[in-house]
Amino acid sequence: MYRRFIGGAIALMLMVAPAAFSAPQIPVSVPDEQWQPLAEYRDQRLQTDLDQYIAQSPRLVALTRKGRLSVALVDLSNPTVPRYAAINGRKTVYAASMPKIAILLTAYDQISLGKLIVTPEIDADMTAMIRTSSNSAATRMIDRVGGLDVINDTLSDPRYGLYNPETGGGLWVGKRYAKTGRRVTDPVGGVSHGASAFQTARYYYLLATGRLVDEKTSNEMLQALADPGIRHKFVASLGQLAPDAHLYRKSGTWRNYHADSVIVWGEEPWRRYILVGIVQSDAGGDILKDLIPAVETILHPEN
Repeated sequence: MYRRFIGGAIALMLMVAPAAFSAPQIPVSVPDEQWQPLAEYRDQRLQTDLDQYIAQSPRLVALTRKGRLSVALVDLSNPTVPRYAAINGRKTVYAASMPKIAILLTAYDQISLGKLIVTPEIDADMTAMIRTSSNSAATRMIDRVGGLDVINDTLSDPRYGLYNPETGGGLWVGKRYAKTGRRVTDPVGGVSHGASAFQTARYYYLLATGRLVDEKTSNEMLQALADPGIRHKFVASLGQLAPDAHLYRKSGTWRNYHADSVIVWGEEPWRRYILVGIVQSDAGGDILKDLIPAVETILHPEN
């Protein structure tokens, strides 16, 4: 009787589970003839809504004018025609641990080329570097892939274009996440661990459409970014508003510098989006936490 009950329960779970989250999984396949660079999808209505959210807060207005607040939002409810809006999107600023996603890309790029072989130690370090933001794991990965120059060459590679001084810079890793080692600041922002909201959003857009290295690699990178181990900022709000949504995320914090970036992939089409926020403020953590409900209201006004 007990075995029969368990077997029936398992069968019921298998029938019910898919219905609990039936959204298509990412990376989403977008045919080459339909895919366009993210910059082509600047959406005026989305931009107006984002601007109005900033305008209602004197604190956010002041931070924006000083270049201390950057935001990028990408609506992926229709992945073949995304909508993009940004505040200070092209400005390269200090982003603490968020640029560790650049180390992840370089590692997977080298894995795809056969230059780096995955071992249990490397797999563990990549997981720790992203999910719990381990500095020691990130430093070991920087050394394994060949150092800072290799990472920044990968970012500047035309295949990715994630750092381009002619368009404001972007993602940059100019120092090991350790007290020792040389420091190489980026040519535009003059920071060692830099990011622009736009290029970070592009990174996630390429991932979400299977175009970072290739579709298989994009999927593996998404799994590395899944299940965040630090539940603050964006994740704190999403845990309340969208507890069943899939999150692919990397954040960063140092002193009053706060950064967060995420792909939110929920069952409801409107709850599929990319959000990047970088802020220099003592209240930065709360500002980023509050950004989630504001963005969800923009994307779904009936909320």
